[in-house]
Amino acid sequence: MIKNSKVQKRNRLHKKIRSTISGTEARPRLAVFRSNKFIYAQLINDEARVTLVSASDISLTDKSKKLERASKVGALLGEAAKKANISQVVFDRGGFAYKGRVRALAEAARESGLIF
Repeated sequence: MIKNSKVQKRNRLHKKIRSTISGTEARPRLAVFRSNKFIYAQLINDEARVTLVSASDISLTDKSKKLERASKVGALLGEAAKKANISQVVFDRGGFAYKGRVRALAEAARESGLIF
């Protein structure tokens, strides 16, 4: 058995992050999940246990790079949040390092109007 696989390490970090971060109705949690192929983002109200807004790059049909698709997902999420009257969020990087696709998504979400 592998003691410190990447998935176990990420899950441990995510659990540590989630112990301090929680989404509310006024300030939902922006949760990011990054797989090898795709990236997903959700705005979650943890008090009511409801996903308010979600976006992913599965629906994008263009053949762009992963980094570009991540920034498009951030922009899509920001636009959907505006329609739902959400302006402030708490960022949950999900145990992933804040670089690459996670950072691109966060910066695009900020540019589209979300405040972290």
